[in-house]
Amino acid sequence: MRIGMIAGEASGDTLGEGLIRAIRQHCPEACFEGIGGPKMIAEGFETYAPMERLSVMGFVEPLSRLPELLRIKRDLEHRFIHNPPDVFVGIDSPGFNLRVEKVLHDHGIPTVHYVSPSVWAWGQKRIHKIAAATDLVLALFPFETEFYKQHQVPVKFVGHPLADAISLDGGGTQEKANARARLGLAEERPCIALMPGSRRNEISRLGPVFLRTAMELRKKFPDLQFVIPCANAERLEQVSALLREIGGALSFHVYHGHSHDAMRAADIVLQASGTATLEAMLLKRPMVVAYSLSPLTYALASRMLKVPYVSLPNLLAGERLVPEFLQYEVTPANLYKALERLLTDPQAEQALTQGFSRIHREIRCSANHQAAQAVLGLAKRHAGTRGA
Repeated sequence: MRIGMIAGEASGDTLGEGLIRAIRQHCPEACFEGIGGPKMIAEGFETYAPMERLSVMGFVEPLSRLPELLRIKRDLEHRFIHNPPDVFVGIDSPGFNLRVEKVLHDHGIPTVHYVSPSVWAWGQKRIHKIAAATDLVLALFPFETEFYKQHQVPVKFVGHPLADAISLDGGGTQEKANARARLGLAEERPCIALMPGSRRNEISRLGPVFLRTAMELRKKFPDLQFVIPCANAERLEQVSALLREIGGALSFHVYHGHSHDAMRAADIVLQASGTATLEAMLLKRPMVVAYSLSPLTYALASRMLKVPYVSLPNLLAGERLVPEFLQYEVTPANLYKALERLLTDPQAEQALTQGFSRIHREIRCSANHQAAQAVLGLAKRHAGTRGA
C-alpha cells in the first residue's frame, strides 16, 4: 500500500510520525511519500522537498513565497496524479494541503485531512471547500465535529496523540525535578518558562514584551528563575540579541531546544498561543497566553473570528480557563498582573489544574491508532468501490 502525505510544520511532522507507526502495525508493507520532516523521514518516509519550505502563516506573509509554493504544489500533484497512491493524507497546513487535496480528489484519489482547519472559528464558508476537497476530516478535539456534521462533511474525532503520550498526572513532582536537573536550575526556586514562539515574527512581536514582563516580576519576586527554550540557532541568536538590548542577559537561562524540559521544569508558562499551549495544559502547568499578528493580518482575522477565545485550553473548556491576551492587549502590565496572581494565589492554580485534568481525559483516545484505522478504512472502501 502506498500512502501520500504532506506535513508542513513541526507539529504535523510529529502527527505524521505517529500515524506512520500506527499504520505499519496494521499494514507492515505500507510505504509513505510526499513532504515530511525529520521524524517522518526517520520512519522511512520519502520526502520530495524540505518541509520548512511550506512553513508560512497568516494572510499576507505567504505572498512573498507564492512562486515557490506553487512550484512545489504542481510537482506534488504531477507525481501523485501520474502514480496515484491508495490514499492521500494532508496533515494540517490547510492553506496548502486543501488545494492539493482538491486536485487529487478530482482525479479519484481518496483524501483525508488530518487536523481540522479552524473553520468553526473563522471563515466558515471554507466548509464548502473542505467538502469538495476531502473524503474525511480527522479532528483532534471533540468540539470540532458538530460543525462538520451540520454540513454533512464526513468527520471522525480521534483525540490528540500528545494526550496519550503524557500521563494524566502530568508527570508529577519528580519529572519536574528531573527536568530542572537537566537544565541546571535550582530545584527550590520558582520558575517561569517564557515561550514567545518558534518563528522570527512571533519573537519580534512577543519577545520584548515577555522579557520586560519578566524583568518587572523579578523586582517583586527576586528568587524567580526564567527559562527560554529556542527552536533553533537563529531563534537563539534573536532572543540573545533582545536580552542584550534590555540588559537582562545574565538573568535568564536560554537554551537551544529543550522546549519540553522547559515546560516540565516550570511552575508557570508564559507563551504564544498555539500547539504548545496544549502540551502545557496536559502537563498541568498554569499558563498565561498571548498572541500578536501583523496589523494587516490581525485586521483581516479579527473580522472573521467567530469564537470568543483563541487558546486551545479555553476552546476546549468552553470558558476563559486561562488568561489570554491578543494584539493590543499584549502589554507588560497585563501579563504581569496575570502572572502575579498565579504566583500568589494557590486557589487560582488549583482551579486551572482541575480543568486541565478534565480536558485531558476527554481527548485521551489512542489517537494514532484511531487515525490509522480511519485512513486504512477509507483506502479499503475506495479500493472495493474501484474493484466493483
